[in-house]
Formats: sequence, C-alpha cells, structure tokens
Amino acid sequence: MKFILTKSKNRAVSFAIYCCLFSVSCNKILNKDPETVLDSKQYYRNIYDADAAVLGVYGKFMRLAKQYVILNELRADLMGVTANADNDLREVNSHSTTQANPYSDPKAYYSVINDCNDVLKNFDIMLKDNKFKLGEYQQRYSDIGCIRSWVYLQLGIQYDSVPYVTNALENINDVRDASKFPKISFNQLLDSLISFTSALPYKLPYPSGTSLITNVDGTTTNSFFIEKNVFLGDLYLWKGNYTAAATYYRALMEGNGYFFASGSAASYDNFKNSNFSSAPPPLNISYVRFKESDLQSFFDNNTQGWRSMFARSKDAVWNSEMYWVLPFSSTFSPTNPFVELFSNVGGNYLVKPSQYALDIWNSQVQTNKFPFDARGLMTCRIINGQPVIVKYLYNYLNEALTPVNILQKNGQWFLGRAAAVHLHFAEAANRDGKSKLAYALLNNGISSTFDTSSASGRDVTNLQNTLSYSPPYDFDARNGEVPRFRSPWHRNQGIRARANLVPTPTTDTLNVIDLENSIIKEGGLELAYEGYRWPDLLRIALRRNDPSFIADKIYNKLLKDGNPAAATVRAKLMNREYYLPFKW
Repeated sequence: MKFILTKSKNRAVSFAIYCCLFSVSCNKILNKDPETVLDSKQYYRNIYDADAAVLGVYGKFMRLAKQYVILNELRADLMGVTANADNDLREVNSHSTTQANPYSDPKAYYSVINDCNDVLKNFDIMLKDNKFKLGEYQQRYSDIGCIRSWVYLQLGIQYDSVPYVTNALENINDVRDASKFPKISFNQLLDSLISFTSALPYKLPYPSGTSLITNVDGTTTNSFFIEKNVFLGDLYLWKGNYTAAATYYRALMEGNGYFFASGSAASYDNFKNSNFSSAPPPLNISYVRFKESDLQSFFDNNTQGWRSMFARSKDAVWNSEMYWVLPFSSTFSPTNPFVELFSNVGGNYLVKPSQYALDIWNSQVQTNKFPFDARGLMTCRIINGQPVIVKYLYNYLNEALTPVNILQKNGQWFLGRAAAVHLHFAEAANRDGKSKLAYALLNNGISSTFDTSSASGRDVTNLQNTLSYSPPYDFDARNGEVPRFRSPWHRNQGIRARANLVPTPTTDTLNVIDLENSIIKEGGLELAYEGYRWPDLLRIALRRNDPSFIADKIYNKLLKDGNPAAATVRAKLMNREYYLPFKW
C-alpha cells in the first residue's frame, strides 16, 4: 500500500484513505503523480494513521462487491442472465468461465490481501515502537486479520487450491510464482485460516468510544466492520466441527458485547429472530387485512416489515437483524455496482431471478393459506414487464419502485444478518445431534417447538427451553405466568414463522439429511442474492460427497431458463468440476 503526500498537508494521506470508505472519493487524490512518496515510517505514526489504514482496506474491499455477488449467486441456481448480459456473465451462468473472464480473475482478491498484509506488518512495528496502546493494536490487528481470512475463504470456495500469502509483496503479480507461493488445497487453507483467525486477540466489535466508531451522515459505523465470531463459525462449519461452529455463532446470537446491555430490552430482540412485543412485528411478513393477499394489504414497506431491513436507515429494529453492512453513496467512490447489475431503470439490467427461484417461492404456503412466499415479492418484482431483483435497490427506488433520482444510485452491500446465522447454527445443530433445536430455529421458534401444550396457566418451568442440552445448545425461551418467566429467548420465532409460512414436515426432525435439505432450501428463500447460495450448495455437496446435490439444482435452473447447455453443465458438475480456473 503506497501513500501519497502533497506538499501542502501531510494529513492528506490519512484523509485520502479515510475517504475511500467514508464517502469522499479518493481516486483523484491517489491517481495523481506523487510529489512525495511516504514510506511506512512517515505514515504509521499514531492511532489516527492506523484508523486511516483500516478504512483504506475497507475502501479497497468494497470493490469486491460485484464479483462476490456474481460468483456466489450466478453460479448457483437462483440467478440467471438477461438478454443484456455480456459473454462474461453468460460464461459464469453456464459454468464455462475462461481464464480471460474478469469475474474469474483472482487479482482483485489478492490486492486486498496484500494491503492487509502490509497493514498487519506495520501494525506490528507500531506496537513495537509504542505508537499505539496494546488494546488499540489488538482491535485493529484482529479486524484486518479477519478481513484477510474472509477474502481467503472466498478464494477457496471459488478456486479450491490457491497460494496462501501472508507477507506484503512489492509486486502483487509475484503470487503467480509457484516456486515462491505454491498452492494449497481448500482443506489445508481452512486449517490455516482457523489457526490464524481463532488466535486473533480481539473478537468482539469495536467498542463504543473507539475512534473508528463514529457517525457519518446520520449512520453509526459500528456495523461497517467484519464480525469475527460469525466468521469463525463459518470456518468451523466448512471444516465439519459443528460444536465449535455453533459456539461462535451463539456469541452473536446472545449479543453480549454488541452495543446493548445484558437484560436490556434490546437483549431480548437483537439477533434473536425476535417477534418483538408490538403488533405487527417490525420485520415479519404480515397483513393489514389478513384474508386478502393483494400487495396493498402487506404491512410491509420501506419502514416496517421484512422488506424494510433492506431499505430503512439504521435504527434499533434494523440493528436487530443486520450486523455487517457497507454503504454505497451516489456521490463518492466506489460506486454502487448493484444498480447496474439489477435495475432496468437507470441500470443495465444484466441479471435477473431464475424461473427456478420464482417457482420455489411460489410453491410455499402461508399460515393464512396464501399459496406463495411473500419474501419472493420483496426480493423480486415485475417492473416494466420484466422480473427484477429489487433487494439491493430499495435505497434507489421508492416504494412505488421508481427511482427517487435516477442519478443518485445509493445502496448497501449486505454482508451479514441474523437470519443467516440462525440458519447456519441450525445446520450445525442438526449435524451435531440436536435436530429438534434445528427444526425450532427453522420453523416456529424454541418456545413453540418445545412446548406443545396450550393449557391455560400451565407451568412452563420444564418446557420452552433446551437447558438439558450442553452448551452451545442450551436455550431458555420460557414465557409463563405461574411462575412468571420472561427468559432471554422467549421472543424467538423461527425463520419460517417470521415469513408467515407453515412449518416444514415434522418428520424432518427425525432425519438429518431431510432437515438439512430444508435448511438449505430455506436459505435460498430467505437469503437469495446476498452471496450465500453457491457456498451453501458447495458445502453440502462436499460434506455428503454428492455432486448431484449441486448439479441437479443448477441443471433445473438452466433447463427452466431455456439454456441449451443445461445437460452439459450437469455432467461437468457431476464430475466435481466445481471450481474456477486460477489465472490472471
């Protein structure tokens, strides 16, 4: 990472990098011919320079958004291409990606990794030279170290065998030199990432009062940074250590250290897939007129309901679901890539929901007998006669689905929310012999699943909880009057209950594979286009050593979208050819 100093103000270095994330374009600054080039001793001088380095990494990281979404969604079964798509996108869609395809180029990932390596090296030097305190060092080192591990996990998912480089390179192209940096397998990479990331000294978010926690345009920055416990849960889930995975997921689900006090009102709601205490619940699918399914009867808009989590400004309800989100501004760099990808008004409309995805949403049944999953209508809509993925467009479109200002392409990159953690926790619990708990988190919640009685005034002391289970599976969801209980998880509802859907068949609780299938299917319905789909499909195919799990879904997508390569792609995936060519 090189830093440019103008003659007038040496603080321009920190400012330029700080601007990469906080909505002031630094492209013009960093692309000018340097009058003076700073070495690390001139730059890494104090906590403010360290903060600028952290934010500079996140500014670079945000440029991965388009590649991340395309590779993890278009390669899977829920996204297809439009008539406007170029050959590069068509290659990704049909699993025929060539080495020249920019979406398969790993260089952008390694550019972020190299910046991380440089920052980590200089943080070590700063600590040695007493340029910031041990606690400040541990927080920032852990953040950048975890971002590096996150990028490496993506490389493993997409390419299988990759070079694992942990020292800063003068020339990023040196990564191609196999004599210096031999490739390691995905399984070896997971071992390395677990070893490094689990040893990071600080795993909670930056605490309030930290200089990196501030307010920008009315939005606090506490959810701009990677969530380390959840990421470690992901690593262990990939590795097949289900107890460890669930333990790290539980850290976020409990919320201790996440900006609200234990026992506070927020502690009953935040990250617990809560039904809240008000009616209708703010993030649920619900109706003003219960028996009418027209869109006007949805109590779901840009300020309340399931759709609102992708549209509303940061507030207490939003915080109960989202834990890692990065904002795109229409004014500053990097630009929002999602309007270009998804919108047919002011964008290029390159990708769309697959017919396979639409059919799955339309195959669900709600508790009021409506024969569709309303989340599908919040995720994809018909605009100007075309199916459009709108999940990323709610800061660009108004509630009538027209641009607020066609020149202002604001948006957000949703990198982590509680629903994904609950589904991945359920996946781990199911594999770890706690299928009933997994069923509860997927369907109607802990209280309803573990207490089937409806007797008035019943004693729920030994019901509505899993306290007989060993940690991390011991949940207290009791909500009773005689004796009175208001336990930490009493507001928990399942993912499908929040979507107003009937539960999956109870026989799933008796069959690990069937329940796992239901969990992964629900992940598609709930998390579509957020970057989870290809990793979820790949992880299960590898775990079961069953390529048909992934091949059949993508075959059905291509077949329903009229792609003549459907059978060829299925044969390729059945041959376990899951990965992209590693070239740049």
